[in-house]
Amino acid sequence: MKLIVGLGNPGRKYMTTKHNVGFMTVDELCHRLGIQPNETMFDSDVATTFINGEKVILAKPVTYMNESGRAIRPLMDYFQIDLSDMVVVYDDMDLPIGKIRLRQKGSAGGHNGIKSLIQHLGTQNFQRIKIGIGRPYPKQDVVSHVLSPFAKEVHEEIGGAIHLATDAIEDWLEQEDFVGTMNRFNK
Repeated sequence: MKLIVGLGNPGRKYMTTKHNVGFMTVDELCHRLGIQPNETMFDSDVATTFINGEKVILAKPVTYMNESGRAIRPLMDYFQIDLSDMVVVYDDMDLPIGKIRLRQKGSAGGHNGIKSLIQHLGTQNFQRIKIGIGRPYPKQDVVSHVLSPFAKEVHEEIGGAIHLATDAIEDWLEQEDFVGTMNRFNK
């Protein structure tokens, strides 16, 4: 069984914000698979499907970003999902807009959603796909940066990054080898 987690904030107010690229990626994967989140479990909107005979769960925590781990840990426990069978998709200010980076582990790097996951999982050793949202403008604070929508001139770049992150997830689901997926997608 595999678990794909997209981080973000629930509600229309946040739907198109930079902090929600994880949600956007899960939505893109759902679109490709022809499914929709159809239930709420452990504070996550959840969609399930089978790929190559294996159950795949797509989850978007509805706890708000800072409490993401509170939603994901019980989901993992309930379905008995190993850390190696989960990938988390989220925004990263240290990557340029439109770039993606896959990692097997790492610190939170100041990201509150990842801090929450590390706290609730008891480890920072989990697979992740980071999508670059760039740094705040001069004199713009971090909160207003991540909670604002993308500028129109970068919509194509961010859309491409979401599609590439979704391609990476599909590759991982097909190959079941995150290191191989990293090698193919980290450029």
